[in-house]
Amino acid sequence: MIAVLAGLALAAGAEVVVVEDWTQPLLGARGIPTGWRPYETIGGRPAYDFTVVESDGRRALLLKSHDDHSTIARELHVDLRATPILEWSWKAVQLPAGGDIRRKETSDLTAHIYVIWPRFPAMVRSRLIGYVWDAAAPVQTVEKSRKTGSVHFFVLRSGPGELGRWLTERRNVLEDYRRVFGEDPEDPRALALSIDTNDTHSEAEALIGRIAFLSAGAPR
Repeated sequence: MIAVLAGLALAAGAEVVVVEDWTQPLLGARGIPTGWRPYETIGGRPAYDFTVVESDGRRALLLKSHDDHSTIARELHVDLRATPILEWSWKAVQLPAGGDIRRKETSDLTAHIYVIWPRFPAMVRSRLIGYVWDAAAPVQTVEKSRKTGSVHFFVLRSGPGELGRWLTERRNVLEDYRRVFGEDPEDPRALALSIDTNDTHSEAEALIGRIAFLSAGAPR
């Protein structure tokens, strides 16, 4: 339903296309939220330790990981040229001990977001941009995944200094795609949320709030 409403809002020329605000799933609902589906990833066993909660007056998805790798996705209907800015809020509670995306054997992350351009076969040719909070890699690091060359990570936050605080991010997905893939993108078709600790055999926890695409001139 949210995706349909988002499409109607976009057709009407709205500046904000809401992908998810967590108002449809019931508070306290556990597992895969309404409107989302499992998303296949390389390695790890999914646990889907997810719960819709209210945190500091806002609805959010609480994601936890205990030596597992869980990813969910939903369809995306956005015109990237009209609304290129991805905005979301998040609060990291715990980072995976020893996590570092720059090394294959430690490529674990607390909750993060992927924008996806599906291609076949999906595990080899789909293109993904991941916006992450890494335990060690410096902010502004842009790193191709050590596990699959189809994923490029943008490190937006690093280390424990801002744990426990709600933070809002904005990224120009159109520009980020051009930077890492060297060409103009088609419109993305899916958005995914992921959390993983299976490489470091550790734990992680974070919350993700509202997710939306905005026009370039949308006010903050």
